[in-house]
Amino acid sequence: MGSEVIVVPVIFGLIFGIFYLFITARNRERLALIEKGADASIFYGKDRKATPMWKVIVINLALLLIGIGLGIFIAAILSEVLHVDEEIAFPGTIFLMAGIGLFAGFYFTKKLNSDA
Repeated sequence: MGSEVIVVPVIFGLIFGIFYLFITARNRERLALIEKGADASIFYGKDRKATPMWKVIVINLALLLIGIGLGIFIAAILSEVLHVDEEIAFPGTIFLMAGIGLFAGFYFTKKLNSDA
C-alpha cells in the first residue's frame, strides 16, 4: 500500500526534473553563446533548415514500434518453427529489432536534415 503512494510522485518528479534540466541547460548554452558574441537571432531565425522536432520524434517512435513488432513476429517464428527456447528468442529478437529500428531512425533523421 505504501509503495503506490511513493511511485506516482517519483514519476512526476522525474518528468519535472528532465524538463527542468533540459530548459536550464538550453538557457546556459544560449547565454554562453551570447557572451562569446553570437547574435541572439540564431535561436529564433527563420533561416533554420533543420527538421522540426515532432517529425524526428514521430519517425523514431514509428520505427521503434515497427522494430518491436517485427521482433515479436520473428521470435514467434523462431520458437515455433526452429524450436528455439522462448525465453531466449523473444527478448533477444525484440531488442535486436528495436535497436535496428532506432538505428534506421537515426539515418532517416540525418537524411531529412541534410535534404532540408
